Amino acid sequence: MSEKKQTIAVIGGSGGLGSALALRWGQAGYNIIIGSRNAEKAGIAADRLNKLMGLKTARGLSNYEAANTAEIIVLTVPFSNHMAIVEEISVAVQAKIVVDTTVPLVPPKVSRVQLPEGGSVAKQTQEKLGKNVRVVSAFQTISAAHLAEDQQIEGEVLVCGNNVDARTCVISLVEAAGLKGWHAGPIDNSVVSESLTPVLIFLNKRYQIDGSGIRIVGH
Repeated sequence: MSEKKQTIAVIGGSGGLGSALALRWGQAGYNIIIGSRNAEKAGIAADRLNKLMGLKTARGLSNYEAANTAEIIVLTVPFSNHMAIVEEISVAVQAKIVVDTTVPLVPPKVSRVQLPEGGSVAKQTQEKLGKNVRVVSAFQTISAAHLAEDQQIEGEVLVCGNNVDARTCVISLVEAAGLKGWHAGPIDNSVVSESLTPVLIFLNKRYQIDGSGIRIVGH
């Protein structure tokens, strides 16, 4: 008898990164809920996902309902909306794992590191939600466009969080998405992952690279 897969709420699941992750996790057998401030918009995104998968396992709900229903919540929202959404779902995510993919990109200078007060977005999320929520930072260095393609991705993922078991759980999600994940230490270390994204954007522009990423190497 196969192990029952967890239910993942992808908040911002109609966007590029969220929809790509939702598709890969749905194909891996996870139950997917697309969350949006507009439940109708979430439903349309879920219908689109079901058509791509050839299944009827994804559904769309409001952000709060999605977070309240799921076991794992993944934030794939723009930095400009991030804290408002964290506040919106704060009660619903208590005692759960929240995966924060958010990068503090501030247009128009998105190829420049611009960290928020407190050091990093993920640390702000942890402080806002409290110790009862296990916040894990991941996926900042992966190209959403490459994730959406039906092929293996070479980039790797740094996974930061204060709870080792939560990090291990998220690494299993990284692997389910077809990627390699690394334990990268406590939530404070997310400052590195979040800082890498604007650097990668700069490299993409400067060297005409199609969605650069990172890989951990040793000798």
